Amino acid sequence: MPLMEIVYLLFGGVLLWFGSDWIVESASAIARTFRVSELVIGLTIVAMGTSAPEFLVTLLAALKGLADISLANVVGSNVFNLGIILGFIACITPITAHASIVRRDVPLLFGVCLFLVVASLDLRLDRLEGAILAGVFISYLGWLLFQARRQRDVRDAVCAEGRTPEGAPCPDTAAGAQADGTQRPAAWWDYPRLALGFGALALGSDLLVDGASAIAGAFGVSDWAIGLTIVAAGTSLPELFTAVAAAHKGKNDMLLGNLVGSDLFNLTGVLGLTCLLRPLRVAPSTLPGMYAMAAFLAVVMVCVLTRRRISRLEGALFVLMGLARWAMALL
Repeated sequence: MPLMEIVYLLFGGVLLWFGSDWIVESASAIARTFRVSELVIGLTIVAMGTSAPEFLVTLLAALKGLADISLANVVGSNVFNLGIILGFIACITPITAHASIVRRDVPLLFGVCLFLVVASLDLRLDRLEGAILAGVFISYLGWLLFQARRQRDVRDAVCAEGRTPEGAPCPDTAAGAQADGTQRPAAWWDYPRLALGFGALALGSDLLVDGASAIAGAFGVSDWAIGLTIVAAGTSLPELFTAVAAAHKGKNDMLLGNLVGSDLFNLTGVLGLTCLLRPLRVAPSTLPGMYAMAAFLAVVMVCVLTRRRISRLEGALFVLMGLARWAMALL
């Protein structure tokens, strides 16, 4: 029994969770102090902060020559996000999807997934394919920021006329002041905590990759299976806790947007930059897992497009599909 490797794995997961939490909270407070809009904070610092573990684990695994763990972490995290997490929450309370998520984000995620599957058929993801994925991420983020600026300008114009816009109220109204009361500015300790968060992510990612690789060798389980299950679940903890908090507050748009956006960042930003720095080989045994991810996303897309709503029954189906994917990987 590789006791120390298990300790490394567990301790690495703890560091990843706390590091991500420190980064998201402190960076948001610092950005708010410097008068960066809340929407930009949510689209950049918070969304990418919850995906920081996936990025560091994927990159470090690739640099160490553990291509199976690197790729499996991305695939497994996506299935965990939209299967276990989304399905579990939908089992508790049905989730209604915003129109933009239905029309733009979910189809884009499925299209990127199909591109990745086709690009992997030659058993290699090279720098050109990494550049394409990274380009999609930059274009997508740029478009979101452009749309956010347009919406902010419209909201400011409505507020200037003395009317309250739909959604978030004007900041100088009583409702706006109450809504912003929980949005604290940065304190002095946010700055060192931000640095500690990045340090925790770096150390936690290294421990997680080393522990998972050692356990895989000791028990005869493939790197792909370990990356698809334990590593993927560990790096998805920030998304899990963010989704639970959003569901508790009734913020379905934040919940679904964070999970879909995180998966997009995993496939385009994380995998794209990793392939740019070091091309990945794709083992033939990993292709069925990637096909399963594409099929899983197709089911999610059909459920969202047809009714713009994820029911409890569909949530249970997502959870069962996610658990079945885990079982198949470990068998």
